[in-house]
Amino acid sequence: SREPLLAFLRDTVLPHPWFRAVCAPGSGEVVGAVSVAPTAERCRGELGYVLARAHWGKGVAAAAVRRALRDVFAEVEGLRRVEALVDVDNPASQRVAEKAGLRREGVLRRHYWHKGHARDMVMYSFLASDPLPG
Repeated sequence: SREPLLAFLRDTVLPHPWFRAVCAPGSGEVVGAVSVAPTAERCRGELGYVLARAHWGKGVAAAAVRRALRDVFAEVEGLRRVEALVDVDNPASQRVAEKAGLRREGVLRRHYWHKGHARDMVMYSFLASDPLPG
């Protein structure tokens, strides 16, 4: 059934202020997404990224995040900082953030509630004034 996909598009993607598909090199198949969500502070957005497991470890996510960083500051008025919170136990996602050019700022202890547990999160950031990665 296409209903879950259509519901996701209707309820999550379309109303989101900055949400982009990630396409596989070559095929153009949609294999993930990258988003920047507004926060309570106008100058700050929260980066999110997800990629199908079959495409992990190939640089696809880091390339998508780099492109998002290149585009989002020009497209979102007043945005000065993009930040990403990554679980301390997710080294692959931390590598994506670092390869994309985000700076590791530190660990926020017991910052996020996930599946019944308070999780430590690594804070990454990229500023509008930071040099864009190649």
